[in-house]
Amino acid sequence: MDKILLAVVGLPGAGKTEATQYLVEKTKWEKIYFGQGVIDEVIRRGQEVNEANERTVREDLRKQHGVGAMAIINMDKIKRLYEAGNVIIESMYSWEEYLELKKQFGGAFKVLAVYSSPQVRTRRMSGRAVRPLTAEELVSRDYSQIENLHQAGPIARADFTIINEGSLEDLHKNIDAVMLKLHEG
Repeated sequence: MDKILLAVVGLPGAGKTEATQYLVEKTKWEKIYFGQGVIDEVIRRGQEVNEANERTVREDLRKQHGVGAMAIINMDKIKRLYEAGNVIIESMYSWEEYLELKKQFGGAFKVLAVYSSPQVRTRRMSGRAVRPLTAEELVSRDYSQIENLHQAGPIARADFTIINEGSLEDLHKNIDAVMLKLHEG
């Protein structure tokens, strides 16, 4: 089997983090969290790591590098880890990031979209312990991520899509089925 670079994508509350955690535990593949580049820059600037500072840095990086900024600033790390084996990307959002990774890795770059309906995601997000969102906040965030980050593109062009509206065990079974397909061809 050739090496794989797999990005897990989806709107807030769809189950990206759960899917990524399961994949990392099951496969032992290296993981790159695109948001780490933002956190590293906040720290480099001598600022406290919090939502407001992260947002400012994210916006600054995107002004400097374009909407594909997270792929660009993480590219050296991605290539280094990929040289050693398979890699999972958490928090790839934009179409421009997708295009940058497709350009660099071609057919080795695969995308797994995790989808849940707005109703299910609203229920999940309102019950979150960390950064919970109201229904109105979730709609606002969805629109912002779709319109400003062009997040719908990677979801629409995903190589695999999982509908995640059941149990955690159902999600795991669906991921296992995707991994079988991924290894087959």
